[in-house]
Amino acid sequence: MWSDSETTNDLLGFRVHADLLEALVLDDGILPVTIGVFGDWGSGKSSIMKMMENRLQALDDDTVCLYFNGWVFEGYDDAKAALLDSILKAFDDEKRFGAEVKSRVTQLFKSVNWMRAMGLGFKNVALPLIMASVGGPVGIAAAFSGALPTGLGEKVAGIVGLGEELVSDKAMAEPADSNSIFNEAPEEKAMLIREFRDRFEELLAETRIKRLVVLIDDLDRCSPERLIENLEAIKLFLNVPKTAFVIGADPRIVKHAIEFRYKSRMTSDDPANADTRTEQISNQFVKDYLEKLIQVPYHLPRLSDPEVETYLSLLFCEKYLTTERQQCVLDKFTEFRSANRYGTFGFGDIQTLLTATEEEQLRQSAPLITSLAPVITEGLKGNPRQIKRFLNSFTLRTRLAGVAKLATFELDVLAKLMVLEYVEPEQFRKLYDWQASQQGESVELAELESWASDSKFDEISAKYGAVWKSSKLVRWLLVEPKLTEVDLRDYFWLSRDQLSTSISGASLIPSHIKNIFRDLMDYGSETILRAKALNATATLTETEQEILLEMLVKEVVKRPALVKGHRIFLEFIAIEMPNALVRYKEALGKTNHTDIPYHIHNTIELISNKTPSIMELATVYDPKSKIGKAFITKKK
Repeated sequence: MWSDSETTNDLLGFRVHADLLEALVLDDGILPVTIGVFGDWGSGKSSIMKMMENRLQALDDDTVCLYFNGWVFEGYDDAKAALLDSILKAFDDEKRFGAEVKSRVTQLFKSVNWMRAMGLGFKNVALPLIMASVGGPVGIAAAFSGALPTGLGEKVAGIVGLGEELVSDKAMAEPADSNSIFNEAPEEKAMLIREFRDRFEELLAETRIKRLVVLIDDLDRCSPERLIENLEAIKLFLNVPKTAFVIGADPRIVKHAIEFRYKSRMTSDDPANADTRTEQISNQFVKDYLEKLIQVPYHLPRLSDPEVETYLSLLFCEKYLTTERQQCVLDKFTEFRSANRYGTFGFGDIQTLLTATEEEQLRQSAPLITSLAPVITEGLKGNPRQIKRFLNSFTLRTRLAGVAKLATFELDVLAKLMVLEYVEPEQFRKLYDWQASQQGESVELAELESWASDSKFDEISAKYGAVWKSSKLVRWLLVEPKLTEVDLRDYFWLSRDQLSTSISGASLIPSHIKNIFRDLMDYGSETILRAKALNATATLTETEQEILLEMLVKEVVKRPALVKGHRIFLEFIAIEMPNALVRYKEALGKTNHTDIPYHIHNTIELISNKTPSIMELATVYDPKSKIGKAFITKKK
């Protein structure tokens, strides 16, 4: 089994990305800077952060490096305060700093506590400051001109221009009574922010370090509110000379968080073209907002076929070799990758490093890795976390086969079937039905493999549907081993626990899919938010759409009387999301139809005028139920 946590062992060849980002944060000429390391869920962002942390923390003389996991502080009262506290604690724990530095840290701790007590939520402060050029009084005055009551914007500009202190040292150290705390005017809060920045800059000057580097990870696991609070804390409080912030996140989740937090600013007043115009406003707002917060966006690439094969080889080395022997392999891999950026690093490259026993163990895995790499690259999009999860599920089933003492069992057959289960759950179920009625050997599968080999894609589409001629399924059909005349019953027996849920449904669901599902279920009367969630599904991969549909199936089966689950399915059918109709029929087949609200039929009627195929739902309803009768009547 393989650990699902981040690692400093570079099995992906990502050291080159870490080196580039290190060079940026060590370039004093571009500080202060905020760098966004963007990649899909599980793409390797955390591992890059850990590599950077190890190297930067070794620079004791001129660099302070802090690793901050935003998700760990998800339950704290104030995400901004949690980040500020963590950074100050890093300075307080540094043995190389003297009493004067520690004294300044203590004062800043008190300032954070004061601002926490004030409930500094920035509803009227954060966005205007960030969207303006906060470097000078003109920018702040402009920012507040439309956000504060008449006259206050000028007051703020005047105060900034004079450089007056709003809060004394004593006041910062000891909060006043609660009545005055929660009645602080927005412009006074802005001055508190400015004073904190000034003091934080003085602290860095006192330490005489060249730079502070803060690595902020796992923001894409946080709620939208917490994610935005962390981003705003960086811009408002900490963006001072000598600082570099490296933020790892899925860009789709960051976009969703911005839209969620500031959705009231993204609506259009034009009723004739509201949805399109709102989408344009939203996209421009997100773009402007991110440009203010993140100066250098860096997108991680997906793994290619050779990189996936290399990653699989190194994972199996990790499984079978001792720690010392693993390090020898990694050193060899580093040497190989520096000379060859595009090739596959496989068992042939490490044979001389292995004992006879190790070589035998790894050689048994070589054919499996070679056959798995292409379909994993296609089906799992070269995602390192998904690859590990796939291998762990594969290992569990292999062990189950051993315990069950299955007579005929081939690892590569199991692996090929599991790839289909993951990337196309619906077709996996279809194959299960075919083989179950034919003693394990599917005539349909034999025909599909034959036609794929002969490039008869039109025949495939005409008989089995367009989905079977998609590039990923054709690739799956062509990859070895061929399953024609293979008895698949034992292999499906191993997968029986997943036939209703699929690996995708059983795995940890990526945060951006959870966010979309939550918005769909919680929209209430906020039709614009619902429209955004529906639009977001268009950016999902087919595998991610299947995960979302699986969540909806479970929702409808669990709570058939809840209208929202049914309406969302019908929305998906109306926009012709692949497999939406099939999965809704599946959900209806598992529910008591008398529990389904009758008025759902009215929605069906409206949609059926534009989407006639929806009337297929009549075939799965119980004629004895009211809604069933209504559907069947409509169909006739």
